[in-house]
Amino acid sequence: MTRRNTQEIVQAGLRRRHRKEAIFRTFGVLATAVGITFLGVFFVSLVGQGASAFRQTFIELDIEYSEEVLAPGGELDLEFADYDALVRNALWREFPDVTDRRERRELSRLVSAAAGFQLRNALIHDPGLLGTRGRVAVPASATVDMLAKGKVDRGLDTAQRPVTDRQFQWVDALAERGRLRINFNAALFANGDSREPELAGIKGALMGSFYMLIVTISISFPLGVAAAIYLEEFAPKSRWADLIEVNINNLAAVPSIVFGLLGLAVFINWLGMPRSAPLVGGLVLALLTLPVIIIASRAAITAVPPSIREAALGIGASRMQVVFHHVVPLALPGMLTGAIIGMSRALGETAPLLMIGMVAFIVDVPGGFSDPATALPVQIFLWADSPERAFAERTSAAIIVLLGFLLLMNLAAIILRKKLGRQW
Repeated sequence: MTRRNTQEIVQAGLRRRHRKEAIFRTFGVLATAVGITFLGVFFVSLVGQGASAFRQTFIELDIEYSEEVLAPGGELDLEFADYDALVRNALWREFPDVTDRRERRELSRLVSAAAGFQLRNALIHDPGLLGTRGRVAVPASATVDMLAKGKVDRGLDTAQRPVTDRQFQWVDALAERGRLRINFNAALFANGDSREPELAGIKGALMGSFYMLIVTISISFPLGVAAAIYLEEFAPKSRWADLIEVNINNLAAVPSIVFGLLGLAVFINWLGMPRSAPLVGGLVLALLTLPVIIIASRAAITAVPPSIREAALGIGASRMQVVFHHVVPLALPGMLTGAIIGMSRALGETAPLLMIGMVAFIVDVPGGFSDPATALPVQIFLWADSPERAFAERTSAAIIVLLGFLLLMNLAAIILRKKLGRQW
């Protein structure tokens, strides 16, 4: 074989190699582009549907705090007065031509049921309002809110839309008079769950998730780190240690609903703990995240160079001093990162919480670890299953809030790794 033939063979081989590398890079770029595209479509659709939930429509009414209306019987009790009558009278004064009883009931549906509670709180806070008259912005009903945000098709048949023709006219009249306002929806973050979409909020779910995460991190992080230190630094190499390691790895891959069944059997049926309580939810999530934290902590400990241990032992340090004065501080960033990632998984879990009763409809915001509560993922599940269209945008808004918390937790993991990381 001549030198020329050898060069031709080498060049042909290089061309084939370069061609394969170009094809591989092309597939990699296409796969990345497809993934980014789907992610972008997801976020655009999510924000497009849920952004409007952060705004709420209000109707400005001239409220007359009349004692005769509040207490037709003559004895006024601010706690149990007829505040809804104040709202109805204000609407009737706004549309004096509406005199039919059925039409008046239809007109009253423009305003949310929370309007009466708002007036009650205002009058109890300031009894001096009694006998006065003033303009108050009260929350509109969910149908009016959807209409004001442009999410009700006016061209649909009357039987296919939630707003009647007369309500269209009344809402348009209020808009022309400047009585419709769209403000920030503070109720979304200040209220618990509700059957009425305009009153529903995520505060109860947020507090439930907060209490559960406190219980989870308080149990899983110390136990997980302690187990990882023992298995890596002190446990003798034996079949029992290998068996434990295999089981820990298997537990990390067990479906989350199995942990829910375990929590139902042990914590509720056997120990008699309260159902739908953040304490039980935190214990179940601690069992769920414990294998993840152990595996991450063991990997962080293994990543510490053996020279660190050998140097400490060489100057006379004991085994305990080597581990807790040298190895653990160097492995701490990885341990914290694993713990935060485990908490992120726990924050987004729904299936195990369904098994311990946290799917219940709970209006009150929990005030402690044993109070009935739900969690943000479960709240999203409940709203997504609701037939009212107004709950669809609140479902997307709750998902946005949940994703925001997950992004913050992952950002915290990155910051901790950079701040606490040491070079050796």
